[in-house]
Amino acid sequence: MFEPIIARIDAAETPFVGGALSVALLTFVRDLTHFAASGAEAYARRALCSPFSEVPNADARALCVVAGERGTLRDAIERDRVALPRESALAARRFLRALGSVTEAYRAQGATAAEHLATIRLAFDLSAAPGGDFAGGKSDAEAVTLAALEAAAAMLDAARAPGISWNAQDLVAQIDRLARCVPRDCVAPAALAAAFPRREPETPANVKRRRGHFSASSLGSYAECERRWYYRYVCAAVEDRGSSASFYGTAFHWALERFHEEFPRADAAPLELLERKLDAYLGSSFERFRSGFETQVEYELQRRRAKRTARRYLAWFVERSRREPFTVVGTETAVELELEGYSFIGYIDRLDRDDRTNAVTVVDYKTGSIAESARDYRAKVARFLDFQLPFYYWARTAAGDRVTRLSLVPLKEASLEVRPIELEVVPVAALPGYSDAAVGTIGIDELERARARMIELARTLSDATIERFGTTDDAEACTFCSYQNSCRNRPLMREDRFGR
Repeated sequence: MFEPIIARIDAAETPFVGGALSVALLTFVRDLTHFAASGAEAYARRALCSPFSEVPNADARALCVVAGERGTLRDAIERDRVALPRESALAARRFLRALGSVTEAYRAQGATAAEHLATIRLAFDLSAAPGGDFAGGKSDAEAVTLAALEAAAAMLDAARAPGISWNAQDLVAQIDRLARCVPRDCVAPAALAAAFPRREPETPANVKRRRGHFSASSLGSYAECERRWYYRYVCAAVEDRGSSASFYGTAFHWALERFHEEFPRADAAPLELLERKLDAYLGSSFERFRSGFETQVEYELQRRRAKRTARRYLAWFVERSRREPFTVVGTETAVELELEGYSFIGYIDRLDRDDRTNAVTVVDYKTGSIAESARDYRAKVARFLDFQLPFYYWARTAAGDRVTRLSLVPLKEASLEVRPIELEVVPVAALPGYSDAAVGTIGIDELERARARMIELARTLSDATIERFGTTDDAEACTFCSYQNSCRNRPLMREDRFGR
């Protein structure tokens, strides 16, 4: 029945007008063949959006959107980046396995076009029962289409010279000829459309203005990448639930807050008691945030890491107090500041007051990445990439404190001694050198420039008309961004730009 059809197609005679072929199935097989030959992500996505993938179309499109332009379907499915219903999630994983089977069969030594089609039939459950009826209720048109494809594959294998691998483009060409045999009025327009049809751009509109207060972290986020700020603070886009590292930081901060409320001085109790108390507070805090860790192993590893780091922190705390006696006068201290009509708020991890001079040190705990030297942190402040400690300085100065030191305390590495990054506040600081020292200076003039920039950003976000939010030029800033899969303009990593 099908040999004359193929013969007429190859001879470019009058196209077959029976209208019995399924364009949807032809497109599905064509996309799978293209993917097996090239591995191009676009063909995998088109195949996923086909009804033959057995993944509901809305869920398939959601997976494609989450995968983004630079991601892959495999990553989106295997990492459960979309919260799919159980049946859809299982169907998506079956699709991945079937896609892998088709690719392996295509690349197998001595493979043939007929074997390629047979693999597609088995992997996606397209096998026809005797009499032309398909398993799963497939239509007669699909049975006819599959038989026509098999006839075309057999013809290609017969015409191929011994020892020569079959060419996927030959099968694709046969599929295209079969598709042209279907009368246009028998084909739904959607069957011929791409998986992601081109849409007209929306009418540009100004972004709504920001109202309310600002935090140093939000301004730092805007300074680093305007697009990320837009996603988080304007769109209120949903972020990820947080990693084990973020919950490690939350638990550590909570424990230190309780510990210093009870022990504001290093000489308030014997060292052995301080160690037991801090260990107990850490145990309570990690139990409090236990649900944030995905597995018991992850929870236990982070808890043990925190306890080892806490011992090093306590050793530094005691040693620092012996050299320069001080008292912790605030933990998680809320600060508010109004500058030129704009409100700023924040929370200071710790405030220390020197016992001899009454000078105040602003301390910020860092359980993640931190500047490697005082010079590096001062450079971040100068480039307006970090407003946190400058804001705390002005907030506490306005409250009547004489702030003389800004300190970043690293709590990330359990194997290293605690080595804070400290900047002494001076009227005018010397130009930064190339030293990697942890202690340095920062001028009040530099802090004033940071304050002026905070006001400028707040004015822009509150009162200016903003037509678009640009993306950062620093690819490293995208590494841990929650919105990177939604950002089509994000910069490529250096290895992606120059590695080819």
